Amino acid sequence: MWAYESVFYQIYPLGFCGAPFENDGAYNPRILKVKDWIPHIKQLGADAIYFSPVFESDTHGYNTRDYAKIDCRLGNNKDFAEVCDALHKEGIKVVLDGVFNHVGRGFWAFEDVLKNRENSRYKDWFARIDFYGNSNYNDGLWYEGWEGNYDLVKLNLYNEEVINHIFECIKGWVNEFDIDGLRLDVCYCLNHDFLRRLRSFCDSLKPDFVLIGELLHGDYNQFVNDSMCHSATNYECYKGLYSSFNSMNMFEIVHSLMRQFGPEPWTLYKGKHLLSFVDNHDVTRIASNLANPSHLPLIYALMFAMPGIPCIYYGSEWGAKAHKSEGDPALRPCFDAPVFNDLSEWISRLAAAKKNSKALCYGDFKSVLLTNRQCIFERCCDGERVLVAINADSNTYTAHFDARAGRAIDLITGQTHDFGGGSALPPYSAFFWKTEC
Repeated sequence: MWAYESVFYQIYPLGFCGAPFENDGAYNPRILKVKDWIPHIKQLGADAIYFSPVFESDTHGYNTRDYAKIDCRLGNNKDFAEVCDALHKEGIKVVLDGVFNHVGRGFWAFEDVLKNRENSRYKDWFARIDFYGNSNYNDGLWYEGWEGNYDLVKLNLYNEEVINHIFECIKGWVNEFDIDGLRLDVCYCLNHDFLRRLRSFCDSLKPDFVLIGELLHGDYNQFVNDSMCHSATNYECYKGLYSSFNSMNMFEIVHSLMRQFGPEPWTLYKGKHLLSFVDNHDVTRIASNLANPSHLPLIYALMFAMPGIPCIYYGSEWGAKAHKSEGDPALRPCFDAPVFNDLSEWISRLAAAKKNSKALCYGDFKSVLLTNRQCIFERCCDGERVLVAINADSNTYTAHFDARAGRAIDLITGQTHDFGGGSALPPYSAFFWKTEC
């Protein structure tokens, strides 16, 4: 699966392109801006883009009006096909947001229900409708909204017409845009039968079509398996990544990684490739979340070195800041042009190391040394062994451990490392030492 060897780059198109929040109905080919960023994305080392919603919606993209039409605030289907073609020519895969749990109030079938009520042929397209109830929109009917939000109308994913409509739209996306996969919004809300059918259908459309589920908690194995999703968002480690640095307690993140991928028989997700991230469109930017700016390069090193598929959120590669308390627009801004600074260069080195190492893409996980402020762990696969060392302290730390090798090559810098006499880790440093298993 190509995704397991890739570095993802997430773009929230409506914000990235500076589109108005409310759908004004005016056509503007803002999505073409992505083409100008392709050299930056390639320089960063990303080879797959995950686009947050691009289809016609009421406001923020997750309240879909039409699955077959690119949002007019971004352009039209021809414009987006041009973008996808340009990305594919540069070897960059395209993954779209599949928002299938709910739609917007402006969704054409729901508008028919509001107009024709009990006589609408689409009344069974939605999860639960009570024509004797009401909502805060005072429609004279009640319906189920996602987590109580009536602007997000829950679909009935047991209805064959709904399933067929969604599948026909996905087929259209493959035919028109040649997409390579889907990130499934609120995957934890989707029923398992629908997911199995979705996986089978997508497998029939295109070899190596990837499905990545948005999962927050619970047992990811219920959704990530041979008949459902290939991957899922690793929210458990998301929290552990930043809080381990902020509390200077590396035990937290290493415990999570051992629980998920370690050598013990009870390990939960050994062999699985979850989507790793330090921030995204829903959470505080990592540069605003870390208490110590010196930890910013280190948290990216840890994210790239841990088992999983690394994903970078646009703007965070140069240290853009925003806090969730400022609201979604602050988290999803428009930048006039990309910035490539020291942090970006560091991330590009990490991306190269990740993509060129079988151990970092597929290797198992074993903790070698662990203190509150330092950790060393091992990734090993098919004779290749990478020792990942992180020193989050402001002082040099000399690590004494059984390296099982005399010398190694740091995959980040290309420099040779000698393990004799202990390994000195400078303040705020990270290394990917490659040796043989």
